Amino acid sequence: MVVLILLSAFFSASEAALFYLQPQDLRVLARGSRSQQLAVKLLDLPDRLLSAVLFWNLTINMVYFAVSASVGLRMQKEGGSPTTAIVFNIVSILAIIFFSEMMPKSFAVMRSRSFASVIGLPLSIAVSIVDPLMPLIRGIQTLTGRLFYPRFRKEQRLEMQDIRRAMQITAEDAGLTSDEHTILKNIIGLSEFRADEWMRPRSRFITFSRPTRWEDLKESLPPSGYILITERDNEEIESAIALTDLDDLNVSRLDKLAEPVTHVPWSASVADTFQHMHEERSQVASVVNEFGDTIGIITMEDILDSVLTMDPSRTQRLADVVAIEAVGVDQWRVFGITSLKRLGQHLEVELPESQNKTLNGVLQEVLQRLPQAGDQCIWGSFELTVHETRPNGQSVITVKKASSTEETS
Repeated sequence: MVVLILLSAFFSASEAALFYLQPQDLRVLARGSRSQQLAVKLLDLPDRLLSAVLFWNLTINMVYFAVSASVGLRMQKEGGSPTTAIVFNIVSILAIIFFSEMMPKSFAVMRSRSFASVIGLPLSIAVSIVDPLMPLIRGIQTLTGRLFYPRFRKEQRLEMQDIRRAMQITAEDAGLTSDEHTILKNIIGLSEFRADEWMRPRSRFITFSRPTRWEDLKESLPPSGYILITERDNEEIESAIALTDLDDLNVSRLDKLAEPVTHVPWSASVADTFQHMHEERSQVASVVNEFGDTIGIITMEDILDSVLTMDPSRTQRLADVVAIEAVGVDQWRVFGITSLKRLGQHLEVELPESQNKTLNGVLQEVLQRLPQAGDQCIWGSFELTVHETRPNGQSVITVKKASSTEETS
């Protein structure tokens, strides 16, 4: 019975430890020993892992209770009182609950990474033994689902406008706080912004070639929070290292710790970008144009910022300045990298059609050159004046509603 308790505790703790691992833990384990890599690989098929663990736990517990009942009956046959047998069975039940469920799971959650480092090999063997039974287990699950949910149908696809409208109508009835409502609105907004509208432009991050060492950083940490490694024969980003993962300052070559980045097209939504990053367990996405050239990056922190910030702004995130600021009646000071979509939402007007995505791009299109301080132009019903230019090519622009005569001209 002690052996069965230990076996049940092993599988219970393994389940808790593996499914409690955080993304950062998975990245560290994936670069570790053979046992650590096996533990991470098991999570690639969570249904298979969970089914195997539940199978072994159920089998072990059934054997344990059968042995416990047999011992209780033998105690009665050998002259023991019924009370003694009942007490023994109660103690047996409490023992397996505490020593094979509560205590091992609590320990595994507190030491999930350490525990996962040693269970990879034995748990992989146990899961492989159950693999021949998986078709039968899946068949039982499917049959059970059809018996209990025979009329379960997939819902029709909802458009984002419908979801946004439903959220606005039910916000008060659901008792949501303003913060919760803002977060929900920001989550919906992930599908409305394209990758090229939310990315860090190429001019806003630095890259390193292989081999990469500490001295290459030149005592200044990358502003993106990641060391971006390029391919050997070009400037395209192939991998990245999160600065938060560099807990060993004695590593001679940093590029050995790098992990592959996700590549997404410029036209992908931020929501799709997040989905690809999640599936590939990547912390950085390289945004490429139609020619396959890297034009920017999106980090997991950038996406979290867009969800958790009350008023998400790429300008605020990259330049630490207010993107749009009212400076008079029908007059605003706008940072050049502000997207036209955000500008239109803030001003609550429909902006003129443009192939550009930022106000800086509009200026370059109208002026046919890089803007300079003092430049003025008319864009639809707005008068644009370049207030100042920055060394990185960005501009601070005054946007003013033009008079009817100016607009006509």
